[in-house]
Amino acid sequence: MIVAPLAAGREPALRALLETMNAQPGLADPFNAVLPFGVFEGLHYARLVLLDDDLQADLERIGQPRPRLPTVLAFMGDCDGPAHELLATMVSRAAEGLRRVFAHCEGFALEADLLAWLLVHDRPIAATYVNWVGRTVQQIREESALQRALSAHVPRRPLAPGGAALRLRADLRAFIDHEVAAGRLDLTRPAPTPPGWWIAKIVHLLGVPLVGLILLPLLVVLAPLIALQLRALEKSDPEICPRPQAAALRELQDLEDHDVSNQYTAIGPVKPGLFRRALVSVLLVLIDYACRHVFTRGHLARVQTIHFARWVFLDDRSRVLFTSNYDGSHQGYMDDFINKVAWGLNLVFSNGVGWPRTRWLIFGGARIEQRFKPYQRRHQVPTQVWYKAYPGLTLGDMGRNQRIRDGLLQPRMSDEQAVAWLGLL
Repeated sequence: MIVAPLAAGREPALRALLETMNAQPGLADPFNAVLPFGVFEGLHYARLVLLDDDLQADLERIGQPRPRLPTVLAFMGDCDGPAHELLATMVSRAAEGLRRVFAHCEGFALEADLLAWLLVHDRPIAATYVNWVGRTVQQIREESALQRALSAHVPRRPLAPGGAALRLRADLRAFIDHEVAAGRLDLTRPAPTPPGWWIAKIVHLLGVPLVGLILLPLLVVLAPLIALQLRALEKSDPEICPRPQAAALRELQDLEDHDVSNQYTAIGPVKPGLFRRALVSVLLVLIDYACRHVFTRGHLARVQTIHFARWVFLDDRSRVLFTSNYDGSHQGYMDDFINKVAWGLNLVFSNGVGWPRTRWLIFGGARIEQRFKPYQRRHQVPTQVWYKAYPGLTLGDMGRNQRIRDGLLQPRMSDEQAVAWLGLL
């Protein structure tokens, strides 16, 4: 995640440049002339978004000083493998376009070492969620091509009893073997996970609980004070949930529903005071832990439509940025959160200025639909450029395609299993 403030007077020119990267509003042309995302094989999603300080005005509404923050350009990507390796590849293959974009930012010199400049402006991510850890862009595309080939080849007629499903599956396996041999299909074996990744995962898996165990006596002593302070703030923190302006809402809606998936970018100030800043920091450590070690196979709590999500601190932890890539409509996405994980939203976002009032951190808040929905729309910002590596595919499609591949490669099946497998086609 690259974040850089804009140079004075450069925002209009940058907006015009970003507009040229799109095939339609907000949806990138994969092979645009500035930054052709489609040539980077390990890149799932990417976005370029301008973040201003308009919502800092809410601090004045609660009687706090409003710090003036510059408008910044944020460049984000979700990728396979180490992020710095993809960034280096982007620099080697699209340096001119990257320079055209970041030339609008403060302190950027065209003759500077581009990769070094980008790494200096790379920001740590407080928490990140990946729907299916290990599922690569290559796998998604190959399994989608496999599904299309099988679906086009399978006969659409009732199966005769007595082993017809197994015979048809054998015919389809022979067909796919022929397609692979002819170079029309690829079924690449997954690359082994690097040992360093496993080591880092195990260290994190054990390290966070160990730190918690060390701090447990202190937390036990402080728990009553923390609970009292939290409840006192919850009773007095003001709500700021006006409906967004009609023009702002239309601008957001114009960027949505051009694919089966959508993007979401939202930002807002953290409630003033050390208590809230410390609380949200600890909670994001715990959320990141759960996303790394618990929610790695298709769902975030009970929500199954999110491809990737991230929570990022900006401006010395005074603001939180949240981004996601999700399937379906915005309305369905929000209803999913309200009905399934309102408590999870409250954990983090109740520490944001103006959030609908909560009780004991998890109750109320996002459950109050008529306040939550205007709040989240008002804090959402337009994403100027958004790229998806596999248009037209939902997480449901990817899961089905993976089961198709697994079933094709399975050495033996019963007739009942073959019938079920054919039903996936």
